[in-house]
Amino acid sequence: MSSLLLDNIGELVTNTAAGEGPLGIRRDAAVLVEDGVVAWVGPSGDAPAADQRLDAESGAVLPGFVDSHAHLVFAGDRAVEFAARMAGEPYTGGGIRTTVGATRAATDDELRATARRLHAEALRQGTTTIEIKSGYGLTVADEARSLRIAAEVSSETTFLGAHLVPAEYADRPDDYVDLVCGPMLAAAAPYARWVDVFCERGAFDADHTRAILTRGQAAGLDTRLHANQLGPGPGVQLGVELGVASVDHCTHLTDADVDALVGADGTTVATLLPGAEFSTRSPYPDARRLLDAGVTVALATDCNPGSSYTSSVPFCIALAVREMRMSPSEAVWAATAGGAAALRRTDVGRLAPGARADLMILDAPSHLHLAYRPGVPLIRQVLHNGEPQCRP
Repeated sequence: MSSLLLDNIGELVTNTAAGEGPLGIRRDAAVLVEDGVVAWVGPSGDAPAADQRLDAESGAVLPGFVDSHAHLVFAGDRAVEFAARMAGEPYTGGGIRTTVGATRAATDDELRATARRLHAEALRQGTTTIEIKSGYGLTVADEARSLRIAAEVSSETTFLGAHLVPAEYADRPDDYVDLVCGPMLAAAAPYARWVDVFCERGAFDADHTRAILTRGQAAGLDTRLHANQLGPGPGVQLGVELGVASVDHCTHLTDADVDALVGADGTTVATLLPGAEFSTRSPYPDARRLLDAGVTVALATDCNPGSSYTSSVPFCIALAVREMRMSPSEAVWAATAGGAAALRRTDVGRLAPGARADLMILDAPSHLHLAYRPGVPLIRQVLHNGEPQCRP
């Protein structure tokens, strides 16, 4: 059994009740890792012997980020579309079809190279768990291969055949839903843990969403949902009713939507994606409203080529603090423990005995610097499954 002692920690964020405040902060602490798992956390003076030592150099140590919403399997980019939005054109979601065309035309190796590049990019920035969706193939074969490639880099894979009705089914949306619920789901399910739907005007309505999620559940997949991004709609309340793990975006919420999330009592997480609002010049979600009501909130990147082409959770933390009225500690919790809750995971997003040894060391004394110094590469080192990764 190999062991590693991490010590000389300036501030340790545990996300447990063993420390101070909502982040469970401990000072003068050390962490012992054995075979990829946290074996001990305690005062540095009581630290047990280990085979190796890693000096945190007085930097803050945090759990690895848990990015619970990302789209990494695609081809091409939509930089021209982004420039047009910055010049004043509205975002409608229609640009997804551009990426669908490029993705269908790409080879497996081209898709694999993009997914691996973005996964490595996210890891360098502290993300040790990332969910990856399909949704840019929208044929039986292309959705299955997207998930097969996604599964090569993450165990958190999501079938999103219901991302948009493709052009060839534009006049036959019911037929496309039948395809998603039948042959496409059957081909995708072996490579997926989750099923998701873009429940939004111009995409899928409540009846279609219910049909797809319930068929996905019957196929053994857990459920999550895109909802209320472009405007008010039925998605949040439907998601809570169906017991989805997370409703993502939550930009336009009514009082009834908030009440539904409160009533879910943490079973359904509200995952906020401020990178999308940044990239589309849209209103930001009111995180303060959700937090004050007692809703469990997660932060994720929504990394995708059209509406949020960032893999940086620290950037999203800074946006959440500046634009969504979250405190730095709330934003860090949402990007670690909150993301774990959105994926229904208890082995990540915290640093305590039995948790996976996924963590980062900051080139800063406190988690506050993630929002205080936006855009600065503060992550000095990342451990994934207890193994040090390449320095950024």
